[in-house]
Amino acid sequence: MTARMKNPAMVLPDAMKGIQNIYKAMYAGGVQPQILELVHLRASQINGCGACVFAGVTSAKKSGESDERLHAVAAWREAPFFTDAERAALALTEASTRLADHSGQAVSDALWDEAADHFDEQQLAAIILMISVTNFFNRINTTIQEPAGATWS
Repeated sequence: MTARMKNPAMVLPDAMKGIQNIYKAMYAGGVQPQILELVHLRASQINGCGACVFAGVTSAKKSGESDERLHAVAAWREAPFFTDAERAALALTEASTRLADHSGQAVSDALWDEAADHFDEQQLAAIILMISVTNFFNRINTTIQEPAGATWS
């Protein structure tokens, strides 16, 4: 399988510079990198982006994630491996990614309050940006049919 075209962020190099700055800001936001990796992986699973799921697992393992936890991300509600903070971040990820599943308010006040109990405003900003950027790349990669394991050149 080959992509239909090069990734648009590579075709337009100024776009990649902006994306890199967003990533720097996210990882400087005070959230444990493992939580950001879980957020990325869950959004990518929901959107069916094979390239991002592959990259997410690879990146999470580099951040120290275990196979046990990575295998359970899709079923995090039923798995005993996640902290309350991780569960709040994953719930926020699902609600923010599955916008069409909700009439009116995608992120309920109760869900927001739960996340805010675990993360301060800067950390919430980092998580929301990770969710948004992941959804952004999921849409790009599924449109251009980026294969899992592909490297940008």
